[in-house]
Amino acid sequence: MGTIGFLSQPSPRAARPGQAAEAVPVYGYTVVRSYPHDPGAFTQGLILRNGFFYEGTGLNKRSSLRKVKVETGEVVQNKPLSDEYFGEGITDWKGSLVQLTWQSEIGFVYDLQTFERTKTFTYTGEGWGLTHDDTRLIMSDGTPQLRFIDPATMKETGRITVRDGRGPVQHLNELEYVKGEIFANVWQTDRIARISPKDGRVTGWIDLSGLLPPAERDVAGGAVLNGIAYDAAADRLFVTGKLWPRVFEIRLVKRS
Repeated sequence: MGTIGFLSQPSPRAARPGQAAEAVPVYGYTVVRSYPHDPGAFTQGLILRNGFFYEGTGLNKRSSLRKVKVETGEVVQNKPLSDEYFGEGITDWKGSLVQLTWQSEIGFVYDLQTFERTKTFTYTGEGWGLTHDDTRLIMSDGTPQLRFIDPATMKETGRITVRDGRGPVQHLNELEYVKGEIFANVWQTDRIARISPKDGRVTGWIDLSGLLPPAERDVAGGAVLNGIAYDAAADRLFVTGKLWPRVFEIRLVKRS
């Protein structure tokens, strides 16, 4: 596991991996393989289940929930959101898919097989990323805080503040639960934080600088790193970005 790349435009409180203030491991990567990805997909959430990617995309009038073939990038199932909603993070839970929206303070629950909406729920503030552990949903809202949600009631049960050696880590975005840790994209950066769900401590950084060449990503147009999927059965890690033409399977490499 590892550290995502340092910020292309660091926020004042965001430490770059490798700075003295961060006494945590930093990881680079090797690319195992790349797969096609819809370059029109504004990726907000990504998971891998049952041999398929499930992806939540954003932007008003373009947001959707999708089932995608890993090998080809073909969208085999698609559920558009109503035009007023800006889709955000997704995760699965016991035969359902859960999707956040950005500023509408509403989330949706769908049947995993049919994509039929079965439930809505509300929350305060913005919705960004979503994942789960064995008992709780875990949600980000663009701040250093992560919220824990009871999946039975969809009510918040607690929060942690994510901190590294320099203080709270802002702009936590897409989330994935990996081997007992929370992996979090940091918005507008090429890095992923590894986070302890017990206390919010950053236990490592994954630096994904250079993963997609600048010629293939319009950062000014929003094409930033965002999207983490973990295949627990095969121990495979996938990452992509908003409007990226590829999904990458990567292997993390600890830096000396």
